[in-house]
Amino acid sequence: MKNGLFAALLFCLFFPSLSQNSQAQSRSIRNEDLIQFSGVVVSSDSLMPIPFTSVIIRNARRGTVTDYYGFFSFVAMKGDTIDFQYTGFKTASYILPDTLKNHHYSIIQVLVLDTIELREMVVHPWPSRDEFRRSFSELSLPDSDIRRARRNFELAQTREVQEQVPYDGSINFKYAQVQRQTQLYTAGQFPSISVLNPLAWASFIQAWKDGAFRKKEDR
Repeated sequence: MKNGLFAALLFCLFFPSLSQNSQAQSRSIRNEDLIQFSGVVVSSDSLMPIPFTSVIIRNARRGTVTDYYGFFSFVAMKGDTIDFQYTGFKTASYILPDTLKNHHYSIIQVLVLDTIELREMVVHPWPSRDEFRRSFSELSLPDSDIRRARRNFELAQTREVQEQVPYDGSINFKYAQVQRQTQLYTAGQFPSISVLNPLAWASFIQAWKDGAFRKKEDR
């Protein structure tokens, strides 16, 4: 016990600057600069939510990922640069304004698809002309329109039966897991309100692009 107390006294005597720096750093983060940053990440082409997108504070190694509905929420500071990253989309950045008055701030972040051009490749179903000639000569086609109509009717009837079949166990299990994940995500806090519903925002933005809110004289 005495040895531990003696070591602590030596640390405070010979390394006072470390304790002062830690206190200065704790004082540098003021409560006025902390905000609850939340929002929804959607795709630019379909305006559908992008789940499991990385939302990281640059140079801080802190952040979160979006849930199944593209929603995220975490604590950040005014002036932080937020990077949004997802495979197949271009990385987007957003700088939190340093003139915010409240401690809550929400956005809708749109990610643009990252197009990768590949070289043209021609796929031939037959390795040689002889194979094509033999396959073409041995091709068996329906000999009448009635047989073709019956086959098409069977496919349409099969689709109709598939639509009436109830969900199987795997789909019901997946739905239950999504509901459970949403409950765990909002545990200990207020659940997300409808104003942050990504599907509602997607419908609103699409209607806005289509000009549904223009005045009659502007049309």
